[in-house]
Amino acid sequence: MFTLEEKLGYRFKNRALLENALQHSSYANEHRGAGMRSNERLEFLGDAVLGVVTADYLYKKHPDLPEGDLTRIRAALVCEESLHEVAQGLDLGRHLKLGRGEEQGGGRERPSILADATESVFAAVYLDGGMEAAAALIHRVLLDKEREEAVEERRRDYKTELQELVQRKSGSTLNYRMVGSDGPDHAKVFEAAALLNGEEFSTGTGHSKKEAEQSAARAALEKLKGQN
Repeated sequence: MFTLEEKLGYRFKNRALLENALQHSSYANEHRGAGMRSNERLEFLGDAVLGVVTADYLYKKHPDLPEGDLTRIRAALVCEESLHEVAQGLDLGRHLKLGRGEEQGGGRERPSILADATESVFAAVYLDGGMEAAAALIHRVLLDKEREEAVEERRRDYKTELQELVQRKSGSTLNYRMVGSDGPDHAKVFEAAALLNGEEFSTGTGHSKKEAEQSAARAALEKLKGQN
């Protein structure tokens, strides 16, 4: 646990809060007699703390952005994918307490479980050290410039960009097809191909079919721009 605290950059006064943040409902259900509590309440609180800190950060960093753009960026920063990346960086999966079934089902690597645990840890720090400590952690692991730029890049709609480019080429058609998938159900990777005039032009991979198609579209855009 000390290793995790070192990665968090925060030493708990009440370490029971951190332990609770790492207890999944499947583990708590298997140990009801021992009075174990899941991290669901902490997740609820952590979501609110994260929302306030992120909104404050974006409000101050982007004084000229309208509300709609601020909302869009905040949603991208606090989405499951972003929180999953934070959890991976902190190696939270290794510290989770899971029930036997969840453990066997790959729960230690499941994005939704890791994202929820990240919010629970934010709440634990908030309860132990106050908003200042929680905000410092959230800024350090989530709200850095590089991550915001990466989030904005992920949110680009490459399929729409490619469709608009293809439409400018008279007579050209664009379609997608799934090439295949690989990996266990909890971490499956899909491969998609972008078909230009019926011919495979590029491929891409992702953790969902939609993400794979976006990746294929991005590869096609880069290829087309390289030809110009």
